[in-house]
Amino acid sequence: MKKYVAALGAVATLLAGTASAEARPAAPAHRPADPHPLTGLRVLLTNDDSMRMARPDASDGKGLYEVRRALCAAGADVVVMAPWANQSGAGTGATAGGRLTLARRTALPEAYAGDCATAPARGAVYGVCKGAAPCGPDAPGATPADTVRLANGGALAAKAGWRDGPSLVVSGSNFGPNAASVVNESGTLGAALAAIDEGVPAVALNSSYDPASPAAPAVTDRTYRATADFGAGFIGELRRRHLLQARYVVNVNHPHLAPGQRPRGTAWTSVGTRRLVRPVYTAEGADTFAVGGALCAPGAEGCRPERKPDADFTLLERGYVTVTPVGPDRTYTGQDAGRLARYVRGRG
Repeated sequence: MKKYVAALGAVATLLAGTASAEARPAAPAHRPADPHPLTGLRVLLTNDDSMRMARPDASDGKGLYEVRRALCAAGADVVVMAPWANQSGAGTGATAGGRLTLARRTALPEAYAGDCATAPARGAVYGVCKGAAPCGPDAPGATPADTVRLANGGALAAKAGWRDGPSLVVSGSNFGPNAASVVNESGTLGAALAAIDEGVPAVALNSSYDPASPAAPAVTDRTYRATADFGAGFIGELRRRHLLQARYVVNVNHPHLAPGQRPRGTAWTSVGTRRLVRPVYTAEGADTFAVGGALCAPGAEGCRPERKPDADFTLLERGYVTVTPVGPDRTYTGQDAGRLARYVRGRG
């Protein structure tokens, strides 16, 4: 526990320095920046949006290809194993039986085709679908956690020769933020949590929506690129300080950026209490319901308010890049835990 707390404290200290540095003119550099801070790092890249990037708005994978570009440019050796079809909201769900099938993508999106050409694994991209048949247009995608477990369980050794597995798992960049209540259902976080469960450090990257289109959520190309470039540099700094740990996920949310705009800074935050999205079930006949969701307005029925001063979504809305440690331990330690424990122990 002491090592865990010390590591988190070190990340918080790093962020405090980053935030203050972005708030004032840059000090003279004491050493030249390393243009390839991720050299020698084997990165498994995944997401929950899929790797197909086939939708008109590219919401099914553009963030992943931007991160692939940035990681390879920073010197990493990258292999993508991601859901064949969109798995947003899958959380930590995993497939307990049956078959999973890999499909290598040979014709990559044109703008990203040569990004990893000089890396040992050449940035190979695989989609993972459920079933033993080849992945077709309508094949169901494996869950994000499936892709990480499969990769570590033999797929990376078979396809990339990584017999020791990856050095790091990066999940994202997600179409939209993963903060507050959304953290519990996020497939992006689900993949990262599966990684640390396997003893591999993990970082989750998320790109915020453009607030100008609330009715039809969209992420701009600028925000995807800024998220990826920030993520690669930040991972390099974490690596240099030995802060890539398998005890927690580093969850990064990048704000939307208007042309010419920069983040206000980088903030160390906690997972907020606010409910951002509420489920909506609409009856279609006697026994069928359509599943949907609605954004929560503050104070609306069924929408929890924010109770934390350092909440991730609050600071994200203010224009900060937020960084939050997310751990696998769900043990409640709040105010009522002591009374509950005394009652249970008293029963013998």
